Amino acid sequence: MPLDVVILGLVAGLFAIVSGLNDGGALLATGLKLPTVRPAVGILTLVAMLALIPLLTHQVALTFVTRLATFNAPGGRNATTVAVICSLAVVLALSARGLPTSLTLAVVGGLTGAGLGWGLPVSAGSVLLVLLFGILAPVAGGVAAWLVTPLLQRLAQTGGLPRWHRAGFLVQCVAYAANDGQKALAVFIIALGTAPGPGTTTLTAVLFGLGAMYGLPKAGRLLSREIIVSRPLHGVAAEFAAGGAVLASAAAGMPVSMTQAVAGALIGAGVTQGGGRVRWYAAVKIATAWLLTLPASALLAALTAWIVKAAVS
Repeated sequence: MPLDVVILGLVAGLFAIVSGLNDGGALLATGLKLPTVRPAVGILTLVAMLALIPLLTHQVALTFVTRLATFNAPGGRNATTVAVICSLAVVLALSARGLPTSLTLAVVGGLTGAGLGWGLPVSAGSVLLVLLFGILAPVAGGVAAWLVTPLLQRLAQTGGLPRWHRAGFLVQCVAYAANDGQKALAVFIIALGTAPGPGTTTLTAVLFGLGAMYGLPKAGRLLSREIIVSRPLHGVAAEFAAGGAVLASAAAGMPVSMTQAVAGALIGAGVTQGGGRVRWYAAVKIATAWLLTLPASALLAALTAWIVKAAVS
């Protein structure tokens, strides 16, 4: 087996675990104030969806592989390895400074930068389109939550909120598996050079689950406790709103960050009961991290890819 396949395969496995660490807690955090979906059940549901949904559609994964840049071309595996490592480095550096950010934004920046640095064909139009969807997703999540929260409040007056929580969480899991959860799968696709089969999707899902279990005790704290003074109603509304926004993006094959959509949805849900429920300093803190993530990942990956290519040529 070629060395570049082995190295990228190992990097893909690490990336799947980190995705679980970074995203798993945030996905569960919205409903932590309701005991309806226990953390273990939530993680198992996520793992099942991540294993099954990409077998039905993996258009978002293909966007990472072929639309941002041509990573199935010669040198694509090496460029992808650089992109993922640089993306993880940026996310870890920002998190260490108290600025938790979007791993999806980091990967989009890393892949774009590494493609440019390695000399691969990069589609400026596709990159801009992905950025546009990335900007719109949290806005759409916020608007949808603002509309859904009053409706859900009326529907749940008879004590049915736990039932709606189950439905909302399932929508969120399906949306994640159809969109944001495919970023790690895309790295495996590039490594293996084939379309994903049950073995690949199951491996990706299990590694994600391991990361989610490890990171659950502390992950998602900023979303569930700091963005808004939340009630269970806000979390359930955010699940439906963010899930809808991310599913709509998946239908267009555009990768967006579920954590960004959830953050926007929580703000939208909080605003329905007064802007004072929103901790705007926390929202600004997260937005600042988002703004820094993509350009930092792109610049670091471009420079690293250029150096590595020069060294191995």
